[in-house]
Amino acid sequence: MESTRDAPTLGGRRVEPDRPPEDAGVEGNARLTAMTGALLLLLLAAEGVTIVRIGPLLKLHVFLGALLVPPIAVKLASTIYRFGRYYGGAPPYRRKGAPPLVLRLLGPLLVVLTVVMFASGVALLFVGIDARGTLLFLHRASFILWFAVMAVHVLGHLIEVGRIAPRDFLPSTRQRGHRGALRQLVILGALAVGGVLGAALLGRAGAHPF
Repeated sequence: MESTRDAPTLGGRRVEPDRPPEDAGVEGNARLTAMTGALLLLLLAAEGVTIVRIGPLLKLHVFLGALLVPPIAVKLASTIYRFGRYYGGAPPYRRKGAPPLVLRLLGPLLVVLTVVMFASGVALLFVGIDARGTLLFLHRASFILWFAVMAVHVLGHLIEVGRIAPRDFLPSTRQRGHRGALRQLVILGALAVGGVLGAALLGRAGAHPF
């Protein structure tokens, strides 16, 4: 697949070459995954700040946690799609290759811990006081394990995310047609849904303090 470094120029501006549809799909999947990953990194950093002072920042903690859910779903969907296409033998995805072995091994564990951590956090907002002990332990324990695995995951993908995430926003690397705009719309839509969910759960945070 021809890289953008070798792309022709038009009036001094680099033009992305036409790719076979399947190869363009691989690139689009990589861009969506990277853009979502960059967004999640920022939101998770903000969520981490609320953990330091969970008492006075509980409502912000709950709002950001809910805001994170749809982008995480987008990230999981794009990653699982690439996983399925790669191990299903799709030639474009086989040509692109897979992440390092350690990241592939940690991937399923990270998915499970993410689901457990967020599901237990949401459940804490709805259960009675008698049932909170086990859920709170599960939420905290899954967070500690999740943080360790996520740190390895972020370090393993940080350079790739920094390189790929901006491509749909730069004129020199923006894909033709509506593919880039669609990916941006997906991310904005995920944030909008997360914002509505977060606002809906704020009242529960006040009624069920941690």
